[in-house]
Amino acid sequence: MKLASEQDRFLGMDYYITESPGCGGIIRRNPEDFLVVEVFEDLRYEGGRYLVIEVEKTDWDTHHLIREMSRHLRISQKRFGWAGTKDKRAVTRQRISIMNLDESELDRIRLPDIKINVLGRTNRAVGLGDLLGNRFSITIRELSCPDPARSLASVSEEIRRHKGVANYFGVQRFGDIRPITHKVGEALARGKAEEAARIFLALPYAGEQERTREARERLWESWDIQVARNDFPSYLHHELAMLNYLAEHPGDYAHSFDVLSVNLKRLFVHAYQSYLFNRILSLRLAKSMPLDEVLVGDVVCFSKGGMPDMDKTQEVTEDNLEAIARLVNRGRAFVTLPLIGFESRLAEGRQGEIERQVLQEEDILPEGFKVVENPDLGSRGTRRTALCPVDPKIRVERDSAQLEFVLPKGSYATVVLREYMKDAS
Repeated sequence: MKLASEQDRFLGMDYYITESPGCGGIIRRNPEDFLVVEVFEDLRYEGGRYLVIEVEKTDWDTHHLIREMSRHLRISQKRFGWAGTKDKRAVTRQRISIMNLDESELDRIRLPDIKINVLGRTNRAVGLGDLLGNRFSITIRELSCPDPARSLASVSEEIRRHKGVANYFGVQRFGDIRPITHKVGEALARGKAEEAARIFLALPYAGEQERTREARERLWESWDIQVARNDFPSYLHHELAMLNYLAEHPGDYAHSFDVLSVNLKRLFVHAYQSYLFNRILSLRLAKSMPLDEVLVGDVVCFSKGGMPDMDKTQEVTEDNLEAIARLVNRGRAFVTLPLIGFESRLAEGRQGEIERQVLQEEDILPEGFKVVENPDLGSRGTRRTALCPVDPKIRVERDSAQLEFVLPKGSYATVVLREYMKDAS
């Protein structure tokens, strides 16, 4: 099994599922090189309190967009609903619901590089459960291998043989420029709220703007909240909100995260869960336990509309092993792994041994995810498929390649691309 780059291993993504050499190259030279469109069931919007719009945005982070839209509309961010966070350096189309808003009020929104299309009204906010997946069209430029078409075809053949790629959480889950989100979540899960706040506010990272990095460095050294309020750049909205809270409520680190939006403040513990998931998945690969085959003790989910559906899971036993194996082979069931939370029940058999080994090495217990100091930051836990089914269509033109594919919700296009690009991704 081919070992991944040091950066990937830092995030728990230890291996590639394919052995073929990568094609190198770069992605996101332009936002237009990375197109993402949400895939929904055929929903009808026939009236209700929620206005549903489709927003096409270029080079916008979802949380930043929601904050700016709420400011222009002069309403609370709590009135917005959406199905998932999308890449910033990309062109993305996603659905957003806004509670108790008249269509005419959208004229107040004056933001660059966005287009709004009204889909109708409904009685239910848009949420993650509505989403089936995402359709991607991605261009890789400056391919560095001698025969790109042959190299890409070789990787594709291996992916088809494995029925997909390892369903790792990609770097976006942890922070593209400053991948520390899981470290904040780890500190929270260990009951170290002050350490979590220090990491989020003050830990500098090389990829940040120089002004940002220097402000963080000064706070890291001094931990002077009052000085940092005036020192931090105005564009660091989340950090300044937390600093203002801590200045008014000294020492209340756990609740300082409450000034962030609900979706954002929960990302921290979720990111640590994601890191543990990546480690569990890597250890399963290291023990040569296939992702497209089931073992007694595994937990599987079933397909819905051709995509994995986590609403129904089942444990594999000696009695049902043969029947579930047939479903997995036909792509109608999928092996799942845990996103550890305080209600998680670890698997039986060899998979259970892996889960317990990772928790022991991390010296963490599921109960830690309650986050006693602030339960709103905690997580009960859930499950996620070990395998991400994908079958890219590829077109090569000189030193560029365009890949088109559909992924289940929550799966990362960069995790597919890393198999094709290898260390250069």
